[in-house]
Amino acid sequence: MQITKSNSVSTILGFVLTYFLMIFTTAANASLHQSIQHQAELYVQQNAFIDDSADVNIQAAEVDARIHIPACTVPYQFESSDSSLKQSNVSVKVTCPNTNWYLFTSVQVEQTKPVVVTSETMSPGSLLTNKNLYVADIPINKLRGSTYSSTKNLVGARLKRRVRPGQIINDGMLCFVCKGDKITIMAVASGLSLKVSGIAQQDGNLGDTIRVQNTASKKTISATVSSTSEVSIQI
Repeated sequence: MQITKSNSVSTILGFVLTYFLMIFTTAANASLHQSIQHQAELYVQQNAFIDDSADVNIQAAEVDARIHIPACTVPYQFESSDSSLKQSNVSVKVTCPNTNWYLFTSVQVEQTKPVVVTSETMSPGSLLTNKNLYVADIPINKLRGSTYSSTKNLVGARLKRRVRPGQIINDGMLCFVCKGDKITIMAVASGLSLKVSGIAQQDGNLGDTIRVQNTASKKTISATVSSTSEVSIQI
């Protein structure tokens, strides 16, 4: 059989058109997959239970390129349960309302806060310094109790128990003034101040009210911890 020149050209054109149609279809599908991923992120950002004081990173999983996503004449709908919206890994159902099509995708929600942690193993009684502390971004679901975002106010405090590297510092593991410490009692009245020496009768952190003994009078009073070596009273 003889193949004419016109038939050969038609065959080549057919291959070219098919090739470009495949490229166009693949690009369109990829764009639709990316759009679903982006919309899922926006849905979670608007509906998840997010701590306003946390740093938040929201990332949807890539939609499998092998999944066929039909064109939808109305906007796709996104939904998730309240319990899932409270988790770090949110399961989102995507549907096209005018068809029976749907898929599930997952969206990772990372919420972190800058928190002071230890840089080395330390024993009870160890003094906190800028050398054994640093600030790290920690997931909020790992935070318990009162934590610190800066090392500034911690320097000079002491540990009450052994800690390991990377351990989060909280009020329960330290004392700014420890029982038996020699301290300064600052008495303030009508703009005047008087300093006397004292002995702490309890452990205390900044802002805590503890019992202290005046060294000279031996009288025990309540005072507020204002630094690692000072308490204050109003008289």
